[in-house]
Amino acid sequence: MAALDRLLPLVHAELRRLAGRHMRHERVGHTLQASALVNEAYLRLIEIKQVEWQNRAHFFAMASRLMRRILVDAARAKGYQKRNAGGQKVSLDEAGAVAAAPFTDYVALDNALNALEAVDARKCKVVEMRFFAGMSLEETAEALHVSVGTIKGDWRLARAWLARELGDSPP
Repeated sequence: MAALDRLLPLVHAELRRLAGRHMRHERVGHTLQASALVNEAYLRLIEIKQVEWQNRAHFFAMASRLMRRILVDAARAKGYQKRNAGGQKVSLDEAGAVAAAPFTDYVALDNALNALEAVDARKCKVVEMRFFAGMSLEETAEALHVSVGTIKGDWRLARAWLARELGDSPP
């Protein structure tokens, strides 16, 4: 925990960028702000016991996953369980292409990602790292200890699978 306390000031700007990326996918008027999302993620990070941080990418992937959980929990608490209840469909093409589009159905995306994780956990991690954390193919490959070619294939298949699950036409 002491190591995490020393690390946080050094990575705060990157965590804010990551939170901003998550918040861009949220509906307008969301009550949670990026700074609150960073703070809540920090509180959850310090609660995690006995994690051996492998590298920078592993830390930010975990922080991104926690931010996703926080936003999903907030959506569920607000009663957004109903799929397509005014939500905007977003195809999971390249992460940069969707960053500007607000994504309002975090519950449906979370359900789809949980289903993907049950089928192929690595593909789920690839989506989390690319879509939510904004990691490059190379950073994702390094974090998962596989080749860039493997990540390209996983990313392509995961996008198609999630597009089907979310009712979008495949990219």
